[in-house]
Amino acid sequence: MPTSLYMKLGIVTDSTSDLPEYLVEQYGIEVAASILVIAGREYADEAGLSRAEFYRLLPDLKSPPTTAAPSMGEFTTRYRRLFNQGCDHVISIHAARPLSAMLGTAEQAAGEFDGRISVVDSRSLSLGLGFQVLAAAEAAGDGLSAALVALESVRRRIQLFAALDTLEYARRSGRLPGALSMLGGLLHVKPLIELTDGEVRTISIARTAKQAGERMLDFFRTFGPFERLAVLHSGAEGRAREFLDHIMRDFSQSTPRDILMVNVTPVIGAHVGPNALGFAAVRAAQPA
Repeated sequence: MPTSLYMKLGIVTDSTSDLPEYLVEQYGIEVAASILVIAGREYADEAGLSRAEFYRLLPDLKSPPTTAAPSMGEFTTRYRRLFNQGCDHVISIHAARPLSAMLGTAEQAAGEFDGRISVVDSRSLSLGLGFQVLAAAEAAGDGLSAALVALESVRRRIQLFAALDTLEYARRSGRLPGALSMLGGLLHVKPLIELTDGEVRTISIARTAKQAGERMLDFFRTFGPFERLAVLHSGAEGRAREFLDHIMRDFSQSTPRDILMVNVTPVIGAHVGPNALGFAAVRAAQPA
């Protein structure tokens, strides 16, 4: 594997990274689009159906939407585009292997490029993935080794929490993790979950949305300070802004200046349902 400081690196991820478009454009990141299927019609993620429109439609859909990883050809096209632009090596960073077929498809496509692509399992999702992509992109000018070290550093410090408004959508999607299936028929509770090292686990149960928000703030208090932060929601901008207001009022000393607020991609929302609230954060690095 080449390690020269002077090589030109390209970065590829997938649309479950939830990176805002301005950051994708700023760093020249290639984003492979996942597939959303509604009533037999396929939508490439971010094309043909806005996030706001999806969450407006979701509660009334008679059949649950389904999702699929990008095709092998989609990855191949992204890789070739970067090599045609003069890249010497590509880092391809994707959703956690246990949660998606994304990584396996990327690995298959990378096999056509004679070791010029490093495929990385983020072991996360949404901005838990996106912040790793951003770290690699920011360090790319210092060479492949530096970019991989930066990515790994962020991955060790990622915290990703979410409060689901219901278990119904996870059940309907057929991808109810063991951590949630043990709750059985309690579809009206608000489970709080954590995604760590590719594994979803239930960390608390709330009875109301207000209680769920309060417990989210408790987790936030426990794990700061943070160097990166994103407030995540699925069609619940009001809840997200209220949560952000609490953070800015009570934890301003432990949060970064720039905080993202992201309505998560429908490819994730199809499984977590509407009105979910969460945050992805990178804990501040400890002094050596």
